[in-house]
Amino acid sequence: MPDYKCVTFEVDGGVAIVTLNQPEKRNPLSPQQAQELLAVLARVRADRSLRALMLTGAGKSFCAGANLDDMGVHGSPGKSLGNATFDTMVALSNPLILALQDMPVPVLTSMNGGAVGGGVGLALAADVVIAARSAYFYLPSMPRLGLVPDLGASWFLRQQAGRARAMGMTLLGDRLSAEQAAQWGLVWMCVDDADLRAESLALARRLAALPAHAALEARRADRAAAGAPLAAQLAYEAARQRELIDRECFAEGVRAFAGRRDPVFRGR
Repeated sequence: MPDYKCVTFEVDGGVAIVTLNQPEKRNPLSPQQAQELLAVLARVRADRSLRALMLTGAGKSFCAGANLDDMGVHGSPGKSLGNATFDTMVALSNPLILALQDMPVPVLTSMNGGAVGGGVGLALAADVVIAARSAYFYLPSMPRLGLVPDLGASWFLRQQAGRARAMGMTLLGDRLSAEQAAQWGLVWMCVDDADLRAESLALARRLAALPAHAALEARRADRAAAGAPLAAQLAYEAARQRELIDRECFAEGVRAFAGRRDPVFRGR
């Protein structure tokens, strides 16, 4: 088994559970953490027995974003801090978000606590987000540091909450509670802290029971809808149904419907 320093990895049935595991630092983003997360995602992608991925944090924080103490203020020899940060984002953090969005299995974020800065983008990169009532989203990047939100936070917020709310969060830097995030559509459901683990696993198991292609097809349909007029999206839907109806998953679904039972889909 790999010796991870910043994350833990476990399997519960067909669910891969990845936990950000530096609770004493509130699970900050770091190059090592990004490297380990990329390695874990590659592991999940390669293991066809795994059918869903759950991402959570240890302790009272989901992810605190960048650790400013570790960044310093000068960068590395011959390279400014801005250039060093750019290189790290291009090599590690941006590929991490894209990898989450391209996972062949559904991805669930189980927000056990605050998602701060880049942690907002990491949380929202999942297909489904469930949050403890004590959890929150917080973007101090612009009002505190003069930086734009990163790790996709600016894109996810605009897509999921709309321009007014995305701009308000970006410029004002107010904390957004889990309950309000659910009202805004950023979170699928908000549960009591004590129930988060059980509710998250139950939801992850439901995701794991989906047809093997469910996550990729749903994401692609969603992305197509985001930039397409209605007629184009109707054509997209018709084209996908033409292919998907001829697959075994549809036949199993029809058999299950006729037999008044839940469908049982094959794995990847």
